[in-house]
Amino acid sequence: MLGALGVVYGDIGTSPIYAFREALVASSGGEVANRGDILGVLSLIIWSLTIIVTIKYIMFVLRADNRGEGGVLSL
Repeated sequence: MLGALGVVYGDIGTSPIYAFREALVASSGGEVANRGDILGVLSLIIWSLTIIVTIKYIMFVLRADNRGEGGVLSL
């Protein structure tokens, strides 16, 4: 069971690195990425994660309650 957890969480932990690399290649058109490309892709990733977490936890998790006692407790 611990091996399976390592495989799952290891993949999740390294996939942003591959996503960042592929997004840089796509944004620079196969050439060397300049500072604007790097900052743009990094900003896109950070804002995407921020918006997803905000929507998930504030809009869904806090509304799911156990007769008024599960909102904040479920976090």
